[in-house]
Amino acid sequence: MIRSLLLSVLLVSAGMAQAQSGQNYVEPARGSADRAGMMDALRPHAEWVLGAPVEFLVHDLRQAGRTGFAAVTAQRPGGVPIDIRATPGFADGQLDPDFMDGTTLQALYRKSGETWVAVHWAIGATDVWYADVAFCAVWFEVLPEICR
Repeated sequence: MIRSLLLSVLLVSAGMAQAQSGQNYVEPARGSADRAGMMDALRPHAEWVLGAPVEFLVHDLRQAGRTGFAAVTAQRPGGVPIDIRATPGFADGQLDPDFMDGTTLQALYRKSGETWVAVHWAIGATDVWYADVAFCAVWFEVLPEICR
């Protein structure tokens, strides 16, 4: 009995240490269905505002079960930077390059069936908009350093 109690305490402690170190999430591997699905879920949003075509330079991509987080920079194919002043978002007043962090994007995802959905996203955010207690209830596992 003491042995099983000790084992339980060790397992709970290991799980808490793993959660605190951010190990509850994984980065979907290049070429994986989850990575492609997450990028494909974000692409229409980016192309609507930045114009097509768009590819992403991935800075941080996290998945924990059916939730995910991405921090990327949108660019044109081949790594060509996007001129914000030449985008649909600039033309219709959505984007102002003087008040944004370039073409960076962050997204919070949920997986619906086999499809990833970018539920919340932002382009050029200059703050950590996803550091909100309302988001932490769902995305804690992919934002452990934010949702302490």
